[in-house]
Amino acid sequence: MLSEPRSGRLASWGNSLLSGYVSPDDAVLAIVGDDAVHRVEGLPGESGPVGLTLALGRLRRLGVGALRVALPAPGHPLGLSGPPEFNARALEAGEAVLCHGAAFGLVPQVHEAGPKGDVHAEVLWHVLPVREAPPADVPSLGEAERELAEALREATSVLSRLDVAGSGPVAEAAIDAYRARAERGREVLAPGYPPRAVRVLELARRVALLVSLAYENGHGGAVSASEMAARGAALRPVERTARRAQVAAYNSVVEEREKRDKGAS
Repeated sequence: MLSEPRSGRLASWGNSLLSGYVSPDDAVLAIVGDDAVHRVEGLPGESGPVGLTLALGRLRRLGVGALRVALPAPGHPLGLSGPPEFNARALEAGEAVLCHGAAFGLVPQVHEAGPKGDVHAEVLWHVLPVREAPPADVPSLGEAERELAEALREATSVLSRLDVAGSGPVAEAAIDAYRARAERGREVLAPGYPPRAVRVLELARRVALLVSLAYENGHGGAVSASEMAARGAALRPVERTARRAQVAAYNSVVEEREKRDKGAS
């Protein structure tokens, strides 16, 4: 949850490119990030994998006007619309990108290579058919912001009540690292996104940070099995809210476009 999903980078910068805010070179550079290379397999008209620049241009010519994010988890097909074959691939990856304007979806397959200390990731995006239907369980940006405010209070309360890893050197180091990333001015979303989406995504990441600290930094005061189960039961809805908000932020470009289309009709 703490790292930016690759589907988020692809959708965010892909949307910025499709809307004319950034050049293809800048979009591809941002999407690849620290990975070694990204390629796309399964595009109509292509016999094998192609580079991101060609792939994004081809998707535009196929009618794709925007990109959505899906961040599914077991029992929660967040952002997916089917068919089952695509949903299963997306669930295995934990993420996917769905095209708006054409019935395609992209699922990343990550391969890591290189010696210890110098491992690099190569990403192959598989293009698959999807069902053109409303994505599952995605809130509006406004709904996500309201839910997050409550989730942040709930996460803080749970950490305090169950005495789990809300303080101490490991937690402080994680929080300091998060703040350092934010202070370096790294763009939360690509150009063209509304300020509210940036705000929602930042808050979702803060909530996700609290949840991750609770899960990762030992048992704290939750020493019994029943207390550990109670912690998990209390934090799962908070984690789900943070994921829903992330998807709402990444998909806000499509949400705004659909509002405009309805207003014009």
